[in-house]
Amino acid sequence: MPDTLFFRQIRAVTVEGRLYSVVDFNAGRRPEFASRSSFHRELSDFLADWFSAETSLTVQTSGSTGRPRRLLVLKERLWNSAGLTCQFLGLQAGQSALLCLPLRYIAGKMLVVRALRARLDLQLVEPDGHPLRTVETTPYVAAFTPQQIFNTLGSEQETERLKAIRQVLIGGGAVSGQLAEQLRSFPSAVYSTYGLTETLSHIALCRLSGPEASDRYRPLPGVRLALSSDGTLVIEAPAVAEGLIVTNDLAALALDGSFKILGRMDNVINTGGFKVGVEELEETLSAVMPAPFAITAAPDEKFGEVIVLVLAKNYVSRQQPGGSSLAELGRRAVVQLVEGGKISAFQVPRRIVLVNELPLTETGKPARAKIRALVGAASDCLSGWK
Repeated sequence: MPDTLFFRQIRAVTVEGRLYSVVDFNAGRRPEFASRSSFHRELSDFLADWFSAETSLTVQTSGSTGRPRRLLVLKERLWNSAGLTCQFLGLQAGQSALLCLPLRYIAGKMLVVRALRARLDLQLVEPDGHPLRTVETTPYVAAFTPQQIFNTLGSEQETERLKAIRQVLIGGGAVSGQLAEQLRSFPSAVYSTYGLTETLSHIALCRLSGPEASDRYRPLPGVRLALSSDGTLVIEAPAVAEGLIVTNDLAALALDGSFKILGRMDNVINTGGFKVGVEELEETLSAVMPAPFAITAAPDEKFGEVIVLVLAKNYVSRQQPGGSSLAELGRRAVVQLVEGGKISAFQVPRRIVLVNELPLTETGKPARAKIRALVGAASDCLSGWK
């Protein structure tokens, strides 16, 4: 049962070791920490909104598949969402939480609300690709994007800092199989999260580390799931959202309530009558691709749509046998998967496009609409498959 207006009982927050009361945010005041950086100021603004008399606030979607949208959400539901996570992770007053995600999106906002609810000490690091580069004090809990985790694992020092964090949440995008395998041996509890802006962050978690590691998400208490007639996930979570939420995420739902995400319905390419899931194909290709890449589609007279492999030129491969071009390395990687029976003939990219860099959203997801637009604008650079 929702704990109506309980969020008003918390009238203080701890930021980097110091307690600030609601008075520090009233009548246009700014707390001392707001002067430390622009990110600290953003936190100050968010907390001022939170402590205000308003019962709702605005959040923004990430725009991974199109134009970002702004949603008005009840603070009560943000509070309830935070409660589910705090209870699941066993968070307790006095523990520290690392905030290194943009505050304009739900993931960053929810980390702050969890800190309020559990009376955690917020530590701030300006959001970037290497959030643990300068961290000196190990937080108890932290949330990252998959891109931040990928970058962190490229540094031995940052990896050791990551391993020292007791509870790690990864959200905002899919965790690749390779990334999950690297995290499996971590001594800490590492979770991939599933959720939408409309569900106010995650409603299910998948353990990636230790003997409990799994490839399935398990819903938090009070969350009920079903599949639509199209095979997409339907969410009922009355504590955090009104009514049923029919997602675009194709899923496989087990009898015990656990599930796998197979990809987005709007990320399915119909090529010559065969339907290919973009995320599923990207996951398979990730094991062999020589550079950052994405899969998209382009119109085609014969097939309706063809699969396009988009490779980032800003990656410099250390091993280019015989001076091979990046496109040729991409072709060889695909041939390797075909010959090994990993992908079928209808899953083979018919064209290759080289771009300067892959467009990403601020939360590190592939900006699918922008990637497809790049392919359309670079039609003279498309390489036919040989």
